Amino acid sequence: MTLDKAKKGSRVMIKNINDKDIKSQAIRIGLYEGAVFMCSEKLPGGPVILQSKLQEIAIGRGLAANIDIEGVR
Repeated sequence: MTLDKAKKGSRVMIKNINDKDIKSQAIRIGLYEGAVFMCSEKLPGGPVILQSKLQEIAIGRGLAANIDIEGVR
């Protein structure tokens, strides 16, 4: 499943970032393979909001479609 399909309130772990250029951008903002986040919000037609501790990151849908995730408890 990709990040753009995550459900609001779910905890997800990043499994793979498919594009090399996107991967380098994602690492700069704290998104890396193995990182666990909560999907705190999904704005209709807009970004996916991820939360980790006190940090929130907004990820555009195009970027989120290139990030493979799996659900965690």
